[in-house]
Amino acid sequence: MATAAELVPRVEEHVKKYMANYDASHDFAHVKRVVHRAHIIHDKIVADAAEKDRPVPQYDMTTITLSALLHDVGDRKYVDVKKEDPKTMITTLLLKLGADPDLASKIQAICSGVSYHEEMKDVQHVRNLIDQYPELAIVQDADRIDSIGAIGIGRVFTYGGAKTLGSMFDSMDLFDRKLLKLVPHMKTEPGREMACEATRRLEAFKDWWMEEVAIEDGYEPRITEEASLMVGERDE
Repeated sequence: MATAAELVPRVEEHVKKYMANYDASHDFAHVKRVVHRAHIIHDKIVADAAEKDRPVPQYDMTTITLSALLHDVGDRKYVDVKKEDPKTMITTLLLKLGADPDLASKIQAICSGVSYHEEMKDVQHVRNLIDQYPELAIVQDADRIDSIGAIGIGRVFTYGGAKTLGSMFDSMDLFDRKLLKLVPHMKTEPGREMACEATRRLEAFKDWWMEEVAIEDGYEPRITEEASLMVGERDE
């Protein structure tokens, strides 16, 4: 079996290549932000507990790192489910890279619970997963924070341009359908604080968007009076 020090670099190298097949809204830069933010959330939880003289939660950092690295492997938005099974892709990969079978199964389970869309289909199932694997709460929050704020705005339009032929308004619809609703679904206190700030940025952007889009309402082609007369003379 590979040690954590051996396994993480192997996974990182695989994910770099794997995410290169995705559009820029779900690239390796996104993965790096999720990994780093997951570490920040973890450290803040531990520090807050120590500061308030509460029991310090016990998380496995290797599990957090691997889950954050792999959370988009098997994403149904990109995978052809007729050719690959998202439910086993991560387990299969980790076993191939030398992971312990129990760890591989754990990471697969955690990654299956990260998606907001999947959570909304079965909220209780995800709650049960978090009870079993508390690292999921941290990775889930880290991923969701990257979908809001300034980075989130960029990712929304990048994904919309890459995956659809619709207008920018179709991308803006996601603000009300999902992005502005994320704060109540954050699982950690640090994650909730970060999400509140990022959501304020979304709200400000939406206000600016509505103000500028309103210009369209005044659309009316105009021509100069001289041009109008010239057209009339030619018609005669």
